Order: sequence, then structure tokens, then C-alpha cells
Amino acid sequence: MNFQDELKIKTDEIEAVIKSYLPKEEGFARTMAEAMNYSMLAGGKRLRPLFMRETFRLFGGEGKVAEPFMAAMEMIHTHSLIHDDLPAIDNDDYRRGRLTTHKVYGEAMGVLSGVALLNYAYEVMLSAFDILPGDERVVRALRIMAGKTGIHGMLGGQSVDVENDGKPLTQDMLDYIYRNKTSALIEASMMTGAILAGADEEQVKLIEQAALNIGLAFQIQDDILDVTSTEEELGKPTHSDEKNNKVTYVSLMGIEEASRQVEALSGEALALIESLEQKNEFLCQLVRELIMRRK
Repeated sequence: MNFQDELKIKTDEIEAVIKSYLPKEEGFARTMAEAMNYSMLAGGKRLRPLFMRETFRLFGGEGKVAEPFMAAMEMIHTHSLIHDDLPAIDNDDYRRGRLTTHKVYGEAMGVLSGVALLNYAYEVMLSAFDILPGDERVVRALRIMAGKTGIHGMLGGQSVDVENDGKPLTQDMLDYIYRNKTSALIEASMMTGAILAGADEEQVKLIEQAALNIGLAFQIQDDILDVTSTEEELGKPTHSDEKNNKVTYVSLMGIEEASRQVEALSGEALALIESLEQKNEFLCQLVRELIMRRK
């Protein structure tokens, strides 16, 4: 089986897991549930839950304990996309080839459904105790997910990004934004997978560093695609960074040097993962695909 066929099978499996945890569209809060599900079912690469599951498997994880965390991670990520698209931030009309949540349900419901997804993610993660009652691995995974999501992770990076929108940025500040806004969720995904599978502290730290590099490479490649890809390929408007006066790796150092950064960071991440005694070739190929993706 080639990589693309295997990727589709694995992505479909993750899609089924995600759907099994979505809120029911019923009762007085039905519209908010519909808005949450509209965003969650908009497609996408499901990259973060995929990284979580493959890292879980890398360390010999078995069973369903990772599944609520996989679904929750996609909820957290989708919440950030809903809020990114709002008029107060990026003011985007399209995401993944269709109208953004606030364009369909209104700005107020866009805000509320994003917050609801973030909260619901923690409800879903806590259901892991139904699978492994009182297990310390679940507690450790919850701490990682909470820490990498909040002020010292994704939301912290988002706040610095918004506060400095349109202003000149140094590379240090841009790296801070990228490490937190993008890398933090990939770190959380891979570290959670490792922890739930029983990886030791040294192995989890190695995975954290590899995930940091993967996240930076992914975000820089996103910068490149915003300039070089088409709207049809990307599923959202191109040149949005330029339109919003955003400083990116491309604007700081040009496409060629940004591309070299992607290759270097991905290479370092692969070297770390391949240094482990445990092996998962699909996980390594997934990292390689980040360099070549067009969407």
C-alpha cells in the first residue's frame, strides 16, 4: 500500500472517531451545536490527531484511550480557526473551500461556537477516565493539553500575533508566535500520544523537540503556500498575509531561504524520531510530506 492510500485510510478512521464525539444538534442550544459541527465537519488534514495516534502507536500504544484526546485536539484546533476567521482578527470569508462559520451563522455565534468547542474538548478528554479510571497517564496528558492550549501555548501565541498585527516584527518575536500559535498543538498531540502509550520522560522530551520543529516547518510552509499556491489548491484566499500586513518568514527572508528552513527543521525532526529504538515509518513519511504539500 502506498503512502497516500494509507493516509486516506487513517484519516477516514480519525474522521469516524471525531464524529463519534460531536455534540447532538438538539434542544434550545441546537444552533450552537450546528455551528460547532459545521466547523468540525469542514474537512481538513486532521494532522494533529493523526500525529497523536501515530506517536501513540510508535510507543506501542493499544486500545481506545487516545481517541477522546484525538477528537478533543481537533476541537481545540477548529476553535482557533473559527476565531482566526472572525472580522476582529483575519476577517476571512472562506475556510477549506467553503464559507467560514461566522459568514454562515453570524459573528456572535461564531464567537460562541468557538468557545463552546474549546470547552467541549475538555469534557471529551475527561471521558478518557471512563476507559482508564484514575490512570496517571490520563492526568499527565490532560496537563499537557491544558498547558499547550492556554496562555503559555496556543492562545498566548495568538494574543501576541493579534497585538502586533501589521507592526514590524523581529524574527525572535515571530518565532515566539509560531512556536506557540502553531507548534504548541503539534507538541501537545505528539506528547499526549507518547504519554498515553507509556513513554518515559526522556522520550517525551525528545518527542516535544521533534514536534516543535515539525510545527515551525509546517507554519513556514504555510507562509510559502500563501504566496505560491492557488485559492483552489489552498481552499482559502491566497495572499491573505500580505493583505493583512502580516510579517512572515517569506516577508523576512524570501521564499528560497524560507524553503531551506522548512527542509532543515523537518530534517532535524526526522533525525530525532529515527534515533528512537521504536520505529514508525508512516510517521516519518508524514513529516516528509509536509515539505512537499501544496495545501
